[in-house]
Amino acid sequence: MGKPEQFWDKVAEKYSRSPVSDEAAYQKKLKQTQQCMSSHMRVLEFGCGTGTTAIHHAPHVAHIDAVDLSNNMLDIARDKAQQAGVSNITFHQGTLEQFNVESESMDMVLGLSILHLLPNRDATLSKVARILEPGGVFVSSTACLGSSMLRYITWLTPLGKLLNLMPDVYIPEQPQDAGFRGTQCP
Repeated sequence: MGKPEQFWDKVAEKYSRSPVSDEAAYQKKLKQTQQCMSSHMRVLEFGCGTGTTAIHHAPHVAHIDAVDLSNNMLDIARDKAQQAGVSNITFHQGTLEQFNVESESMDMVLGLSILHLLPNRDATLSKVARILEPGGVFVSSTACLGSSMLRYITWLTPLGKLLNLMPDVYIPEQPQDAGFRGTQCP
């Protein structure tokens, strides 16, 4: 097991008990995303964590594939889905890059609070663009560290990693054109 998996496995239980930091904003994002959904959609969420967002969206789509690298996070997600009576989510251990899916096979891809944790954001965005059907929707919400004071967190990252207190955090340059085309949802 690599270090990112170890970190997220270690914090999974505590993470699952932590309240959303801004519940109103979270509810707004859920509602906005659901406005783009329909009952026939196949959705992929990468970096699904403990499955909370996938469980909220499940009643609005045909199926969700939810991917996370942490087995402990996924165990919690599976338990939460079962307790909620949600059966249209399949949880997969691994990364988006490891998830085997055909090109143009997903109606929607969700990458929420994850892009700043990925070492190669451009490769991830390129895969998202490849697996989305023409006219598909990519929804992302992540910390924009590059132009904020939070960008200095990278100075603390080596110490935080050494003490196993934080995951890798990446502040990439401006992303390259990953091939997305289309319009925004309402």
